[in-house]
Amino acid sequence: MKIVDVKTFVVGVPPPHFGGRYWIFLKLVTDDGVVGYGEVYSVPFHPHVVAKMIEDVCARKVIGADPFQIETLWRTIYSSGYTQRPDTSILGILSGIEMACWDIIGKALNKPAYMLLGGKVHERLRTYTYIYPEPGDATDIYHDAALSAERAAKYAAQGYTAVKFDPIGPYSSFDPRQLSLEGLALGEKFVKLIREAVGDKCDLLFGTHGQLTPSSAVRLAKRLEPYDPLWFEEPTPPEQPEEMAKVAQQTSIPIATGERLTSKYEFSRVLACGAASILQMALGRVGGLLEGKKIAGMAEAHYAQIAPHLYCGPIAAAADIQLSTCSPNFLIQESILNFGDFHTKILRQPLNWQDGYIVPPSGPGLGVELNEEVAAQHPYTGNRLHLEMTDHPVQFEIA
Repeated sequence: MKIVDVKTFVVGVPPPHFGGRYWIFLKLVTDDGVVGYGEVYSVPFHPHVVAKMIEDVCARKVIGADPFQIETLWRTIYSSGYTQRPDTSILGILSGIEMACWDIIGKALNKPAYMLLGGKVHERLRTYTYIYPEPGDATDIYHDAALSAERAAKYAAQGYTAVKFDPIGPYSSFDPRQLSLEGLALGEKFVKLIREAVGDKCDLLFGTHGQLTPSSAVRLAKRLEPYDPLWFEEPTPPEQPEEMAKVAQQTSIPIATGERLTSKYEFSRVLACGAASILQMALGRVGGLLEGKKIAGMAEAHYAQIAPHLYCGPIAAAADIQLSTCSPNFLIQESILNFGDFHTKILRQPLNWQDGYIVPPSGPGLGVELNEEVAAQHPYTGNRLHLEMTDHPVQFEIA
């Protein structure tokens, strides 16, 4: 079996854009007609440039290759152009290609990918969602603790056993920063009111995006500890996990991190210095399914758990589900609400979310098929990137 063709899809996500402004999918086709789909997550270039990058890598390294030769493909693409380091751009492209290869392998063998990566450990997967705005909200839910608490209680009633929220304010190109007293108080208020609203029915996942210095993160953590969050996410920037470890050493709240990391090499630093006990690899960036499995194995040896990150489309979500299903140290899977609306339309068969849990698919490969007609009907025509930071320092936070 050889790969003979590649096609890319840059899909604009309709409002309210949950999961990002656009999704980048790719399709690999073999000489006997087997199709595999992958998704590339948040490469820091315009998505149409990224599509050209995918085509370039495939022309040089993938067309003519055997999709079963995952390790060889991984090493040759990872080392492309004498890089051989955990760069988010090449690793993002590699992730989508590798994901599509597993889809092909599973289809060729008529097995879900998780059966080829160790077998089914979990019959269903616990999920969490961010607290999202809704039409008709009179205030900004990310600054209105009372409204967020009300929304969290609604999610708990739907079956969610964990909710995530990030009340710290914008993330800036000039972070990390020291939070103001007002900012600290707002973070504490969110946790207090949401805990009161959901009681012990839901875990609270306190999200940040590396906005804090270690000392500021410790100050905030001390305020949050009485409400027992399940985790404090990426409190400091990703470049220096040793600095994040200083936070982990001074709080009882588990630290979670990993959405901006790539490869086993970066995650090994996190584990070695004790920066986090919950790893949030994004399979559309980290290096793909097998790389995610290797990281999960390293984490298992450190008694750390995995909670795959997801803020993109349903092909990457399907890959997350495959990894989570076969990983003994799986904790919880991020979902985007219940994967409804456009997440459903872009697939031939929607993901199976039931009462706060995902039921792993039994179909071969990733267990999902891209609806290419819907993808073609929603081209991305904007200029902004998937996620962007403010380009000025954040001086203070407004409650």
